[in-house]
Amino acid sequence: MRWLKSNLVAFGLDLALTALAWWFAFWLRFNFETPDEFHAMMLETSIWPLLGLGFSLLGWRVYRHIWRYTSVAELTRLVYGVVLGGLLTTALILMLRVPFFPRSVLLLHPMLTLLLLGAVRVGARLLFTQQTQGLPTGKPLLIIGSVQDAAAALPALRGLRLWSPTGIISPVAAEKGRSLQGLSVLGTLAELPRIAERTAAAAALVVSAPGSDARRDALMGASDAGLPLLTMPRPDEWLQNDAGQPRRIELEDLLGRTPVALDEKGLSELIAGQTVLVTGAGGSIGSELCRQIARFGVSKLVCVDVSEFAIYQLEQELRQAHPQMQGFYYTANVREQERLLAIGQRHRPAAVFHAAAYKHVPLMESLNEIEALRTNVLGTLHAARMAGHCGAQRFVLISTDKAVNPTNVMGASKRLAEQMMQAVAVEFEATRFVAVRFGNVLGSSGSVVPLFTSQIARGGPVTVTHPDIVRYFMTIPEAAQLVLQAGLVGLTRHIYVLDMGEPVKIVELARLLIRLSGQTEQDVPIAFTGLRPGEKLYEELLANDETTEPTPHPKLRVAKGAPSQLDVDAVVAWVRDAGALPSAESTRNWLQERVPEYLAQH
Repeated sequence: MRWLKSNLVAFGLDLALTALAWWFAFWLRFNFETPDEFHAMMLETSIWPLLGLGFSLLGWRVYRHIWRYTSVAELTRLVYGVVLGGLLTTALILMLRVPFFPRSVLLLHPMLTLLLLGAVRVGARLLFTQQTQGLPTGKPLLIIGSVQDAAAALPALRGLRLWSPTGIISPVAAEKGRSLQGLSVLGTLAELPRIAERTAAAAALVVSAPGSDARRDALMGASDAGLPLLTMPRPDEWLQNDAGQPRRIELEDLLGRTPVALDEKGLSELIAGQTVLVTGAGGSIGSELCRQIARFGVSKLVCVDVSEFAIYQLEQELRQAHPQMQGFYYTANVREQERLLAIGQRHRPAAVFHAAAYKHVPLMESLNEIEALRTNVLGTLHAARMAGHCGAQRFVLISTDKAVNPTNVMGASKRLAEQMMQAVAVEFEATRFVAVRFGNVLGSSGSVVPLFTSQIARGGPVTVTHPDIVRYFMTIPEAAQLVLQAGLVGLTRHIYVLDMGEPVKIVELARLLIRLSGQTEQDVPIAFTGLRPGEKLYEELLANDETTEPTPHPKLRVAKGAPSQLDVDAVVAWVRDAGALPSAESTRNWLQERVPEYLAQH
């Protein structure tokens, strides 16, 4: 009942101020000397503005506003309420045909009412702001970003007692010397070290857009000043973050792009209440796929991975995060066709996401070529046929940009896996078989980011193979979400290419990670070691004979190429008969026959 009491008090105060405005309008009309007959008229007619304004303010729910948090949105609703109330009051007075009524009062009254109601709300907001900001209680904090970006972040910062904003550092030189909500624009990014020393700032908060040049420039300046760099939590982190407190800036924030817009309704219809099977579920992409699938309300999630520890960790996480979901966790190898088929027939999944693969280029390039074929090619064949035999509606193969014009065994094996998927699609017309290609995923197992991080922790050097080498990058959640989206919109036998944004120089990535650690290239040097076997300076998302066509999703395109004519039985027979340790030369020669665009670098 407390909320009802507060609403009644607020509404009563509004009506009292409305009556005061009515009387004041009469006094203004007669220069504060109201004749007796008009004084009586003022008292007799005062009920009508109370009715007109009262109904209007009730309709616009103005009484619900919390005065100390008044903003433009609340004031806008107040304006609408007062204008409509003024029109209602005018209509009532004119309908009553009150003789000799001064019509100028009908114009003065809503203006005075708006002035009084707005003034008390703004006054309450100013008083509350003054009380909460009277003395700085937190650590001094510099805000890095344009005035527009800072204006959006300041309301959230005002309620945090851990930090106290002391000034703004803007990348826009013309904004220097200006002021925003009591904070001065102290200078530009080039002046950050000097300003940090002068203000004794404990940290700097970057409010510029993710992936912007201003974020990278801020990182360079902050590391020179020895200043920790923070950012506001992303929307998906608010429930996990401590009351929305700023967090340390991460690599994803510097390379980030516009968040992926998912077809939430379509994905919910595809997954909610269904059974979904994920191979390679313990890996970086596989585990994130499981998290996203669980979020969409899957009924049964079947997780398959060869690693006992990885599947155990996934089980613990999902049981805690989604206790209502039925999870089934299998230690199984996709190379074992009978085991995989038995799992599929037991659960009859509606969708299968095949993420199990060997993906480390140097390891697969030497001594392990046959393992890449057995897992990436035969494993895909087993998973695809399992999906077809079990009546799955969709099968999604996780592929890679290294399958395009491959120069290494791993890439060639993934291109062969794509062809294998397309060949199986002919056998099972009731199932949609699609593949999704994307580049490197930040923080995934085997990627350069964990390697660079460990090298920086040891004091360097950070090893980069070539100063000009570039790669496409995306975050793990973004990759998993686009895989789900491809599974929703994909047509059978199609290969989908993800919009990876602009490629990033690996040496630039190394520099960013060094700066994120609070050090400089003088503290942790970068060493160039030369390209490794099978490694390219740049990756491609399309082969020479491929083009793309748009899809309903702006970050997905269909790769259109010549249809595959793969002899599945011949591939299976060769891999089976190759033996435990076939020669590297014979394996590469055979791969080149099956994947003509494969150019071995040996």
